[in-house]
Amino acid sequence: MEMKRINAGKLRAIGYDPRERTLRVEFEDGSAIDYSGVGNEVWRRLSTSGSAWSYYRDNIEEEFTGRRGVARTEKKPNPLDDLFKPPGDDAE
Repeated sequence: MEMKRINAGKLRAIGYDPRERTLRVEFEDGSAIDYSGVGNEVWRRLSTSGSAWSYYRDNIEEEFTGRRGVARTEKKPNPLDDLFKPPGDDAE
């Protein structure tokens, strides 16, 4: 599932799988909830909303069954890390 990064209230990322009709929301605390049975129109409205946090609270949080999990964040290597290593830290 491709995730769309957002910064709306406590939401940090949202994603949707139309085949499975599953919506995933990831929060600032690193938790995530997968909601089943979510239609494409609900996803469209959430993903294009100017106030995604309000839309989520009003139309998704209490309306759909959710399963808690942990956000799957990938930590990408920062190319600047090599430049700013402490002196003597030559692990290579």
